[in-house]
Amino acid sequence: MDFKLKVWRQKDAKSKGHFETYEVKNISPDTSFLEMMDILNEQLIKEGIEAVALNKGCHEKKSGPVAFDHDCREGICGMCSLYINGRAHGPDDEITTCQLHMRKFKDGETITIEPWRSKGFPVVKDLVVDRGAFDKILQAGGFISVNTGAPQDANAIPIPKKAADESMDAAACVGCGACVATCKNGSAMLFVAARVSSLALLPQGKVEAAARVKSMIAKMDELGFGSCTNTRACEMECPKRVKISHIARLNREFLSAKLKD
Repeated sequence: MDFKLKVWRQKDAKSKGHFETYEVKNISPDTSFLEMMDILNEQLIKEGIEAVALNKGCHEKKSGPVAFDHDCREGICGMCSLYINGRAHGPDDEITTCQLHMRKFKDGETITIEPWRSKGFPVVKDLVVDRGAFDKILQAGGFISVNTGAPQDANAIPIPKKAADESMDAAACVGCGACVATCKNGSAMLFVAARVSSLALLPQGKVEAAARVKSMIAKMDELGFGSCTNTRACEMECPKRVKISHIARLNREFLSAKLKD
């Protein structure tokens, strides 16, 4: 399979970005999207070396390999955050970019590849964005600091199955930022709701529930994320399909905390 790639290139956070077009050929349908990016980078490195070797005074500008984020390549870490043909993580459902394969595209197709577009995620270089804002939100309250005692047996603390299931569903969030990138307001509500909900449903998390939700929402607002208008775009593009019902729980937790004040 052959593809034409329109890739966003940006030297650094202060530079103005632009699209550059490349071609990759003879790509197997079973190649993952990130493997295809690796092939492109090998091609760019080779072309750059050859240009220098042939003519040291060559005026042709070579921008070098494309910078993009990745780590586990198993759909767990959420680092492989790319906007592909107008969709977060590309043209497939319930996957991260590293789980996307080239068979999802047509032979000869032009593929547009961009970084997340959000005030909360400034571009670092090319396709890499700074998602440190999520870490700051977690540091504001996405944890349990009270003394819960020594590790207990699994059935020592009775937790209703429904609550346990919902907590685990919320905890499935990998913090990739697709919700923010997809939302027309750049809202981080689904991410924050998942973190609050996963703890609010458990006995260990109830002690600090009020302080947690107030601190995390305050930090989210401080970092410039937009508000939620319930378009459900975040839920549709979330690779783990975290439900917006968690946002409803977040709102209830926040209202309850403010009423206690």
